Amino acid sequence: MANTPLAWLQLTREKIRLVIALSGIAFAVILMFMQLGFQASLYDSTTRLHESLQADLVLISARSKSLGYMNTFSWRRLYQVLSFDGVASISPVYVGFRDWRNPYNGNFRAIYVYGFQLGDSVFKFPEVAQNIDKLKLNENILFDRASRLEYGPVAKEFEQGKAIVTEVGGKRTNVIGLFTLGPSFGADGNIIISDLNFLRLFPDRKLGEIEIGLIKLKPHADAQNIQKQIRASLPKDVRVLTHQGFVDFEKRYWQTSTSIGFIFTLGVGMGFIVGTVIVYQILYSDVIDHLSEYATLKAMGYSDRYLEFVVFQEALILSTLGYIPGFALSLGLYDLTKNATLLPIAMKFDRALIVLILTIVMCSISGFIAVRRLRKADPADLF
Repeated sequence: MANTPLAWLQLTREKIRLVIALSGIAFAVILMFMQLGFQASLYDSTTRLHESLQADLVLISARSKSLGYMNTFSWRRLYQVLSFDGVASISPVYVGFRDWRNPYNGNFRAIYVYGFQLGDSVFKFPEVAQNIDKLKLNENILFDRASRLEYGPVAKEFEQGKAIVTEVGGKRTNVIGLFTLGPSFGADGNIIISDLNFLRLFPDRKLGEIEIGLIKLKPHADAQNIQKQIRASLPKDVRVLTHQGFVDFEKRYWQTSTSIGFIFTLGVGMGFIVGTVIVYQILYSDVIDHLSEYATLKAMGYSDRYLEFVVFQEALILSTLGYIPGFALSLGLYDLTKNATLLPIAMKFDRALIVLILTIVMCSISGFIAVRRLRKADPADLF
């Protein structure tokens, strides 16, 4: 009896019930994968600009909340940083929103605008350095080739050698190059321009009012020590962050100050609960259907612990078999979502492992609840 795969035989005895159970578990797995994937794409997409900046330390206004809600501060604060030992260079960055006019249908859509001093090495995009001379002209801009199609087939037309002339903020602009950043939950497109061109699109702004100050340190300089010195010396109207701290600053806003992060976390919890209920119903029905057989095994001398182990084996089998199709379908849904939204959603090993563990725990909890009825099985039930 010890070598008999009792758990497997009981599950496969009614194949339709098994298929229904696996479908329910796969659905719960897909739901958890999609919610975790959306949550990860939220954080990854909203910090892509932060990751692309070349800096060791970042200076921002103390009132800034996120990239979409940046407050300006005087660039005098940034120039004060040059007095600290270990600081190699500084670069101001301007951030704003303007309406982009689709050059093909005339529709308007908000777009992120990033301005910088042309002599500074600010972005990691190679196309920026390649087009520095062209960006010196007022009307010239770089367009994000990964922007959504609502802005028009700009990248496709440009790569075919066609001239792209449109309006941004009511001002005439020429697309003279492309770079790759991608949309986020905050905006669907991006352009990069010179600081003087930025002021042309934002006439209400002044050159000395900036959103981000980039600080590059000399080789082997202690970033944390210099950060502490700057923080202690500058007024409290600005914050100095490490480059990773600037990335975390954006993530923290979406995690704590918006409802989106909570919604995705709630979705994972709902998937877990749905799966638990489905597996419990399957295991409980199985116990009830085989209650007389369990009572017989008890009469033969088998302990409650052995019979409970059989139920937990069933739970483990269900979790494993249900996870496999759920994982496979999630891969397809990730690709579908990525193509439809252009968001950076992809399967990662740690996420796959987390969902596998959650699936096993989900089924184990269901098994633990189901065995309570098994403990009541008595040999007298046979008579």
